[in-house]
Amino acid sequence: MQHFYKKALVALIFLVLADLLLASFFIHQSFLTFFLLPADKDGARWHYRTYTDVATGGSSTILSDPGRDRIRFDFKLTDAARYPYVATELMLDDQNGRQTHLDWSKYTTITFLAKCAPSGSMTMVISTFDDKISKPGKLETYPSPGTYFSCNRHGVPVSLDITRMFIPEWWLSSMRLDLSQQGYILNKVAKIVFGTGSATPRNVDSYVEISDVILHGRDYRYIAALLAILLASCGAFALWFFRAHTRALAASLESKLKKDLPLVAYRQLTLEPYKDKEKALVLRFIATNYTNANLDLDAVVAGTGANRHKVNEVLKAELGMTFSSYLNKLRLTEAARLLAEKGTATMAEIAYSVGYASAPYFNKLFKEEYGCTPKSFRSISTQQDQPAEAPPPEPPGPSVGALG
Repeated sequence: MQHFYKKALVALIFLVLADLLLASFFIHQSFLTFFLLPADKDGARWHYRTYTDVATGGSSTILSDPGRDRIRFDFKLTDAARYPYVATELMLDDQNGRQTHLDWSKYTTITFLAKCAPSGSMTMVISTFDDKISKPGKLETYPSPGTYFSCNRHGVPVSLDITRMFIPEWWLSSMRLDLSQQGYILNKVAKIVFGTGSATPRNVDSYVEISDVILHGRDYRYIAALLAILLASCGAFALWFFRAHTRALAASLESKLKKDLPLVAYRQLTLEPYKDKEKALVLRFIATNYTNANLDLDAVVAGTGANRHKVNEVLKAELGMTFSSYLNKLRLTEAARLLAEKGTATMAEIAYSVGYASAPYFNKLFKEEYGCTPKSFRSISTQQDQPAEAPPPEPPGPSVGALG
């Protein structure tokens, strides 16, 4: 069995290493990233557009300086309008110049580097089409959740949760929607907007630069696939281990039973007559009375007339065992034979028939001797084409005569 356990350990280590490699690959694949810039790729492009508060009576100015890998605009807010603002928006067009949408539903976070001077806070807004509310091409009907972020001239790494932004109350009111309807879906994103906020400094020449704009998300299908593979590999290993362990245990039991053959029926030490009749008497008495539950060393002494020292000397010299070890060996070997041959006998019946008054105690000794319970031993024995048999405890005729 030691060889089998070593083999199983090597297989388990290999399986764990393989699963770790698969886990690292699938977990890595589950992390999604999408670079929004450069602006032109995959047959679509971001179309830059700026707007200010001029339409509402303001005089704020903005000058856009777009690049392939960044968004930059210089501006100056004035107090002419009640709500002064400037913004740059990135609208997505297809290769034919028509408005199109991006599916961001797998993404949860957007990160970018935000530089500005003077330092302050800016806003980011996402405009997304809603099948129930929006009208195609009319961006004013698109839900536009947004949030604030900070920036300075050195650059602030920004990370925003795009699933938990807020839709302005004025937009909900204009669409005659309840103010609690803050839910939105990012499966049809039409544009993103970077603009000023209420705390942006006024009457100061300012600029904003946004770079390294990346979407992040998770694709949990990879995690589900990983779990399925891990469960399948563990199940396959468990099935292999059970079957291989059963075969190895059966082979080990068969080998052990064959090894025990010389010890059954007081080992049949020789076919030649014993000169030491007292020794022969001790061995024969134990072999013919081992099924007696009350058999102990004192009973052997009383039944043979030999003293305790002589009984122990015989067993040590001839068998290398103590009295109790040899007695259990005889009983358990006979129990193994009965288990293999008598499929209808209960465990308790077999225990009592070989000299054990307690079935639990018999089970404990049997498992210590054979490495499995009597019930498992019987199951394994019935699976073998030729189950190993132990000879009966009574010696054949010639030996009995020899020991007489």
